[in-house]
Amino acid sequence: MADTTNIAPGSERAGGGANRVVALCGPYLSGKTTLLETLLYATGAINRRGRPRDGTSTGDAAPEARKLGMGTEINAATCTYLGDTWTFLDCPGSIEFQQDTMAALSVCDAAVIVCEPLPDRVAVLTPLLRALEARHVPHLFFVNKMDTAHARVRDLLAALQSVSERKLVLRQVPIRKTNGDGSETIEGYVDLVSERAYRYKHGAASDLIELPAEVLPREADARREMLETLAEFDDTLLEQLIEDVAPEKSLIYRDLHDEFGADLIAPVLLGAGEHENGVRRLLKALRHDTPFAAETAKRRGIETNGATIAECFRVSHQAHAGKLSLCRIWSGTLSEGQTLGPVRAGALMRLFGQRLEKVSQAKAGDLVALAKVDALSAGQLLTGDGIADAPGRTPPDAPVYGLAIVPKNRSDEVKLSAALHKIIEEDPSLTSGHRDDTGEFLIRGQGEMHLRVALEKLATRYNVPVDSHPPRVAYKETIRKGTQQHGRYKRQTGGHGQFGDVKIEIQPLGRGEGFKFIDKVVGGVVPRQFIPAVEMGVIDYLKQGPLGQPVVDLAVTLFDGQYHTVDSSEMSFKQAARVAMTEAMPKCDPVLLEPILKVTLCTPSDATSRIQRLVSGRRGQLLGFDARPGWPGWDEVTALMPESEIGDLIIEIRSATQGVGTYTAEFDHLQELTGRTAEKVVEDGKRRVAAAR
Repeated sequence: MADTTNIAPGSERAGGGANRVVALCGPYLSGKTTLLETLLYATGAINRRGRPRDGTSTGDAAPEARKLGMGTEINAATCTYLGDTWTFLDCPGSIEFQQDTMAALSVCDAAVIVCEPLPDRVAVLTPLLRALEARHVPHLFFVNKMDTAHARVRDLLAALQSVSERKLVLRQVPIRKTNGDGSETIEGYVDLVSERAYRYKHGAASDLIELPAEVLPREADARREMLETLAEFDDTLLEQLIEDVAPEKSLIYRDLHDEFGADLIAPVLLGAGEHENGVRRLLKALRHDTPFAAETAKRRGIETNGATIAECFRVSHQAHAGKLSLCRIWSGTLSEGQTLGPVRAGALMRLFGQRLEKVSQAKAGDLVALAKVDALSAGQLLTGDGIADAPGRTPPDAPVYGLAIVPKNRSDEVKLSAALHKIIEEDPSLTSGHRDDTGEFLIRGQGEMHLRVALEKLATRYNVPVDSHPPRVAYKETIRKGTQQHGRYKRQTGGHGQFGDVKIEIQPLGRGEGFKFIDKVVGGVVPRQFIPAVEMGVIDYLKQGPLGQPVVDLAVTLFDGQYHTVDSSEMSFKQAARVAMTEAMPKCDPVLLEPILKVTLCTPSDATSRIQRLVSGRRGQLLGFDARPGWPGWDEVTALMPESEIGDLIIEIRSATQGVGTYTAEFDHLQELTGRTAEKVVEDGKRRVAAAR
């Protein structure tokens, strides 16, 4: 018999039939893309399931995703189930691509957190949970791969509760079968509301079976805990439990619906997407409890009033379709060619993985791609008055990894700029730009894989291959003592010659005081019109001192000089200043300075000691650690670290924290660097200068 788990009376709410949007989120390898494939197959949207590992799935369909074997961007697919329309957003699992996940959370009505049945892996869910909770997105857990589970569900639930701020409500208990070798497999489940038992059927709906006697004690305990949790939010249910009155199932369904929609609880369902186990139960839970677009818009603070309002949550640039603005329609209808304020809507397309299907109109709740509306960007609303910023959008995470890039073909510099603009418009957690203190062009993002995908797009989508290397550290140099120096520049080349003569005094300044130029010339020995040229000559020299780095924290005083009425000029005094600086600086005991950054590292508490050792091993000075505010089970470690040790720091942090740790850094001060490390920096600088010549 097919799975006919009860749906509560009155569940066909106003708005039934309208498109609802659900984000499938979770860590890398949790099985989101396989679950999407199974959802589409179970609803009849596809007639054969593809497999991510074979590159045949609807999700993970971008060329970069196929190549890497992991999700790199949102994939959307629409289907119908029991007369309702659903759009599922398959989100990347890696924290490096979580910008797309955050974009999906801004427009979804609910989220399904797909996780594995491994209690020791629940910490990886924390960043996602904090994002969901901060945005008050209703969400439930789908514990995937239950066919491979070894831990008890009770232990898994306790682990999940330790990282969730929402009360968890277990909706099912597994039915276990003992095998001949003593091992156990899960062959079905008991629904805790209907108290019906089902046996999984590979590739089909589950069969209704008699509730096994051996499961009754566990089912009774789990059901009581579910009801007690729901009663925390419903006085009527609480009174019935106190009076030992069996509550009506319709009341339980109503509480589940209301408290899920209000983001007070997070239901927990069990299954195995690869085998279709529990997938139809998931669909029915979503159908009963997921809010509609009007409710989501209200949660977001978007005033609809029946007018046409669409929100762009992501931009995509396609080779043939041009710029596509992925939009959720919050209210009204949107048609091809419709004018909203000064903006004219282009073609409308529905997404199914990488496939685009043209539609003539989109109504409230729909998710479509809007073609060639160049003025519309992610995080903006398209309304009758034109374009406005959407409420409640959070800025992208600060970059944690960077590369210096140079186009392989110098003639591609203009193409590089245009291509990067499109890539960053698609993914705002990427940044690019020139770094003045090193002269390099940098691209920065959320990790090594993140930048690898960006460079792959440059090469394959836009035909702009680049060479890349780690960014140079912004070393500086300064002096430990002062000196006086005479500098003369004299050239005779026929006709007017060149003559400039200066006497300067150089003195060190305190750290962070920068550069000062002091004019103490008296008696007109250096005419007033030439003094700015002397300063320019000094500044020009300071771009690269005797150790090959920019010079800081010193004062240069011009106190004497000579000039020639015919041969002196601004250029000759500028050159005289450079001569004086070139001869004087080696006498001033120059010393290398390295930038020190204040770093805050965020880590699960069980990895804190590893992170502290990592910092110490990279010449870092630990300042302390404390609990991370609002993140149970997480710590913040603060330290001072050299910039030279930061470049690939995120790779080791992620390795030590199951892929979820991160950090922020800001410049703190410059610090003297001596010894073999300093010698190597100077040698590298000399080689670089020689190569540039």
